[in-house]
Amino acid sequence: MKHQKKGRIFGRERNQRNALMKTLLGSLIMHEHMATTEAKAKAVKNFIDQLVNKAKVARKDEDRKVALIRDLRKHIPLMAVKKLMGDFTNRFETRQSGYVRVIKTEARKSDSARMAIIEFV
Repeated sequence: MKHQKKGRIFGRERNQRNALMKTLLGSLIMHEHMATTEAKAKAVKNFIDQLVNKAKVARKDEDRKVALIRDLRKHIPLMAVKKLMGDFTNRFETRQSGYVRVIKTEARKSDSARMAIIEFV
């Protein structure tokens, strides 16, 4: 039974899942939109909100800046951290949450997986 179990597994082991999320988050930040399956897009959406909020806090609080950048570095590549700290904190300064949107598209022809486009607002 799955009582009190949260999150998506994606048919992968824990380390593979973490690597997948790191890659998806980095790609989304660098390209600002991407097409993926609906389940992966919904999972990435929650993480992006947390990362952008951490970047906004790091920009305002100079004392915690190094620690927060180190924490961001665990979840996304260095190039994505730099872009997140620079461009995105200015862009989403007035917004509290809801930084990305998920647009559902047609199913993939090969395996009929439900697809979606995830992009920044």
